[in-house]
Amino acid sequence: MEATAEKLTELQLHDKDTGSSDVQIVRLTERIVQLTDHMNENPKDLSSRRGLLTLVARRRKLLDYLARTQPERYQAILKSLGLRR
Repeated sequence: MEATAEKLTELQLHDKDTGSSDVQIVRLTERIVQLTDHMNENPKDLSSRRGLLTLVARRRKLLDYLARTQPERYQAILKSLGLRR
């Protein structure tokens, strides 16, 4: 949780930034990690699996948008979160 807060503050565009693509990607990544851990413990929980896939798709769309519009911010997020592309 603390590591996410640090990443969040470094990627915010300004102090009260809560809705930029960067912030949304960090929050989605945190939730994806939580759901992935849950799915490892509960492999038959299909409702959570569907929610996880929805979150992954939403994050992918935001990443694609950033890659198209602002490649430098896109690369910074990939590096900060350790995502591969």
